[in-house]
Amino acid sequence: MNIIVHSIWLMLPAYVPNNFAALFGGGTPLDMGMSLPDGHRVFGNGKTIRGTIAGVAGGIIVGLLQNSIAGVFGLPSFGDGMELFLVLFGLSAGSMLGDLTASFIKRRLGMKRGASFFLVDQLDFVMGAWALTFLLAPEWFNAQFTSPVIILVLLITPVLHRFANVIGYMIGAKKEPW
Repeated sequence: MNIIVHSIWLMLPAYVPNNFAALFGGGTPLDMGMSLPDGHRVFGNGKTIRGTIAGVAGGIIVGLLQNSIAGVFGLPSFGDGMELFLVLFGLSAGSMLGDLTASFIKRRLGMKRGASFFLVDQLDFVMGAWALTFLLAPEWFNAQFTSPVIILVLLITPVLHRFANVIGYMIGAKKEPW
């Protein structure tokens, strides 16, 4: 199987949560408007309860759909039963946690919402997805995310991320094209 297809397939439940959050988010900020002693918001208005829930749910739904057709196309499964839930939750919620972590860091650095933070913006969600998935389903993670897959994901994700953000910007779902 083509390693590019394999890698994107594995990462899709982690790639889509931020898109779902942008499309279906809004409403109450996750940090409830709170600021830390540094005077900056915890996350800012761009991270909302509805967006976070939509992102995690979107990633899980995409993963369930993928899992239902994986065998037909000879692509890897995300498991079954509890493993399936743990893997998909790890990938999608981890993606959102990685993005939240980057937002937290950006606020501590005094960066405004939407400010570009090269490579952090492109890979924060990958690191979060990998970390949480490894914690929840280490055997599955180690079997699927081999060194070549990890390297490829790190190389192609910034390009895919930029492409997705430009589309999001063009359709009005994002305020910045990065």
